[in-house]
Amino acid sequence: MAQPMQSTGVLPSQNLRAMIASGALSGTPAIMPDQIQPASLDLRLGTQAVRLRASFLPGKGHNVADRLSEFEMHRFDLRDGMVLEKGCVYVVELMERLALPHDVQAVTNAKSSTGRLDLLVRVITDEGVEFDRVGPGYTGPLYAEICPRSFSVLVRPGMRLNQIRLRRGQSVLTDSELTALNSQTPLVSGGAAVISEGLGFSVGLRPAEGDLVGYRAKPHAGVVDLDRIGAYDPADFWEELHSANGQLILDPGAFYILVSRESVSIPPGYAAEMAPYLAMVGEFRVHYAGFFDPGFGYVAAGGAGARGVLEVRCHEAPFVLEDGQIVGRLVYERMAEIPDALYGVGIASNYQGQGLKLAKHFRMP
Repeated sequence: MAQPMQSTGVLPSQNLRAMIASGALSGTPAIMPDQIQPASLDLRLGTQAVRLRASFLPGKGHNVADRLSEFEMHRFDLRDGMVLEKGCVYVVELMERLALPHDVQAVTNAKSSTGRLDLLVRVITDEGVEFDRVGPGYTGPLYAEICPRSFSVLVRPGMRLNQIRLRRGQSVLTDSELTALNSQTPLVSGGAAVISEGLGFSVGLRPAEGDLVGYRAKPHAGVVDLDRIGAYDPADFWEELHSANGQLILDPGAFYILVSRESVSIPPGYAAEMAPYLAMVGEFRVHYAGFFDPGFGYVAAGGAGARGVLEVRCHEAPFVLEDGQIVGRLVYERMAEIPDALYGVGIASNYQGQGLKLAKHFRMP
């Protein structure tokens, strides 16, 4: 039986539709049905981009539009398509606006393909003091800050680079609750569950077949048109990484696509988010695209366990990764209700049942 709209937890697709109908979520043009995911809403780029000389947060008492003049280098129209250059910082107002109830807050994150292209995309809001966090009761526009790190990208209005998840109250599972859930519905296969401030994620560097363990972005590759799916030869953009001994040395500044050793699943009544840093294991970032929807890897949704793709950037010094090393954690949250559609069931999902996989723009062998 469906729980009432006021339930604590992450708001599912049917609640998002109700919030669109009430005007709490709106868009110009209107929000399209296929933007609605099981536990999130895809956000669309607007028509104007501003190149900045530096990233910024507006801060209390300031809106984004007013602060842009301090950092603007130039602005341009995206309607004919425009290349956002590697290493530069841009802000694009999104087509969606919020008028959140006083008890609903939001978190945003890059979509899977965005993260796998090493596109740093973060949301800022009027009076915002954090990236990717929207406080309860916020009313106003949303802006995407975009910083291409490895590849320049061609963008147009309406492209969906990130997504927003709404939640009411505190719904993160404690370690004891996560342990109980794992005993009831196993959350990992390919190893025992390591539960400490979430579900531990380790890197897989001993594949069942062959010795391909990942990819490293080439430093001087061409432009990726984000509308072109399956159009690019991976060899033009990525260097294959092979390992026969379960080890990989990360170079500072390089960007890697790797895969988790474990297969994970997200039961229908839950959603998860990858914590981007685990400071105890070295100075590198794992996973820009941190939302995992209800049904990801879940057997009944066609997943049978799905391995998490890891987007990794090493910072200060060369770092040795070893097979099975914990590199991140998955934080589980309760849904306010079970969504009326699960990831991989009736929703186009490029990454259900995935293993080591590049973004959907690249041809796979």
